[in-house]
Amino acid sequence: MAGGITDTGELYSPYVGLVYMFNLIVGTGALTMPKAFATAGWLVSLVLLMFLGFMSYMTTTFVVEAMAAANAQLRWKRMEKRKEDDEDEDSSSGVSDSDVLLQDGYERAETRPILSVQRRSSPNIFEITERVEMGQMASMFFNKVGVNLFYFCIIIYLYGDLAIYAAAVPVSLMQVTCSATGNHSCSVGDGTKYNDTDKCWGPIRRIDAYRLYLAAFTLLLGPFTFFNVQKTKYLQIMTSLMRWIAFILMIILALIRISRGQAEGHPSMAQLSGIRNLFGVCVYSFMCQHSLPSLITPISKKKHVNKLVLLDYILILAFYSLLSFTAIYCFRNDTLMDMYTLNFTNCEIINVAFIRYFLGLFPVFTISTNFPIIAVTLRNNWKTLFHREGGTYPWVVDRIVFPAITLIPPVLVAFCTHDLESLVGITGAYAGNGIQYLIPAFLAYCSRKDTQLVFGSGTVNKHLSPFRHTFWIVFVLIWGFSCFVFVTANIVLSESKL
Repeated sequence: MAGGITDTGELYSPYVGLVYMFNLIVGTGALTMPKAFATAGWLVSLVLLMFLGFMSYMTTTFVVEAMAAANAQLRWKRMEKRKEDDEDEDSSSGVSDSDVLLQDGYERAETRPILSVQRRSSPNIFEITERVEMGQMASMFFNKVGVNLFYFCIIIYLYGDLAIYAAAVPVSLMQVTCSATGNHSCSVGDGTKYNDTDKCWGPIRRIDAYRLYLAAFTLLLGPFTFFNVQKTKYLQIMTSLMRWIAFILMIILALIRISRGQAEGHPSMAQLSGIRNLFGVCVYSFMCQHSLPSLITPISKKKHVNKLVLLDYILILAFYSLLSFTAIYCFRNDTLMDMYTLNFTNCEIINVAFIRYFLGLFPVFTISTNFPIIAVTLRNNWKTLFHREGGTYPWVVDRIVFPAITLIPPVLVAFCTHDLESLVGITGAYAGNGIQYLIPAFLAYCSRKDTQLVFGSGTVNKHLSPFRHTFWIVFVLIWGFSCFVFVTANIVLSESKL
């Protein structure tokens, strides 16, 4: 692979790509959505969910478009270098129009006229064949300030995400197994509060059990950071089936209780006080933009990639809506757990022990399959941040140092504390907002501008977003900055009331 930055890896079919994206998007946010629905009201929640899903799909197509533009520029750049090498070997040799290529878009605009792309380019010039991470796209399309802001945003989000994941899995295991070993095997979801110093198994305290699970989690999933996301292909497919089974089980169990007249929920239509929490949950529930290069590039056939992404979003919206509506009508607002699966660990809800533990431990499966993808994405962004044109990394730096600086910090944070509430707030409300809305919009705008400058105004990107009008980019930017203001004002007002 030219550039030696990241490897595309083994190709897979569009439907395997759909599985990857479904697994990545439907994470912990999905399991906290029923509680968010209950606190914001069903009508407000449904409208906001559909709107934020639409916004996330739009910015996803922006990222795919920018990936295609980046691939085109890298392709032209290599061809220009080959052309210059040929000229050095034989300065008298003739050069056809199809060999005239780009060294740098801005330099070329100043030194020679731009020929029509129809005369000079291949019909596959915008084909996505190289994995260009968001960090490399930022370096190509943004100025220095924009690149630094991008990395500040992406690193905060990905490190925060990995720290949350690294803590959430051992916490879930600790809560389920420590309760199961005592007299609380049916009360995992009863809201009982425990201290970290309480006993778990004999002399083993709960905090000791948590750290043992964290060590096991790191040893089992940490090695994937040193390889490519394709290494988890079959694990992703298997856990995707488990994901569908878990969602279907929770929906069916809730519907059974409702049909038997055991429904306890009486949700309101709107509660504006719950919108801030719902917004944060939805940001997590639709987040995938930062990992699109790792997921989209290996897809073998990308002709209908936007339709594939749309199908994924429709499926996810349907599941979110059905799951949340059955939850808020089945359970009272004050009994809904932050992690919805814990509502099904009570013997009064389901008396089959296997189903109780399967649903209680489902967050472990969800997070564990997301962790390697997020880690590989952060690792690749670190590599592109320090990459210099024409340079290559020593084997130790490429295979050891970058994966280590990706894996160690979030594990250390999770080891020191599992109370990540403040980190979650910063990650979702600020860095998450930037990654899901602002960065994709700026990438689309700058990549379109560069494409016209480099290849001419007649150029057509085969992966151009359906939302090609500039209005949509402006709309996303206004929305993103408005969310920053709203969340900040809400936090300030909430703190002033304390």
